[in-house]
Amino acid sequence: MTTQLDLTEINQIQQLLNDYEPAQKALDTLEQNKGNFNTTFDELWTEKFGTDTYGKKSLWQSTLTVLREELCGNDGFRAQFQEYTKNPGSAPLLTGLIVSITTLSGLPLDPAISTVIVLYFLKVGLKIFCEYTEPDISN
Repeated sequence: MTTQLDLTEINQIQQLLNDYEPAQKALDTLEQNKGNFNTTFDELWTEKFGTDTYGKKSLWQSTLTVLREELCGNDGFRAQFQEYTKNPGSAPLLTGLIVSITTLSGLPLDPAISTVIVLYFLKVGLKIFCEYTEPDISN
């Protein structure tokens, strides 16, 4: 199953973050890719860093694995995420989440890439991301 945003969701977020240029770039790319997070992430990464191929591993999945380790135990980020979900119309809170991913992750992320990641977290939910989407290592 591929998690993605539909056009209505993309348009709503574009309006909410109309003054935040990195988000607009991410949302334009999401729209071009029919809301697909993985494809959008790869395209933005390639544009920023020049390559999207590192062998057989998915860069998107590898990034999510690292972010799970960095963010799921981070009470400050969880509180910030909860605050936004209580007030989903707040552009400053959403922008704050994007900036947090950019600065807390320890990864070479720019704000457009961080925007895609935050939108993915919002789509699936942070608790789901931290628990359910973790790969099953028993297989």
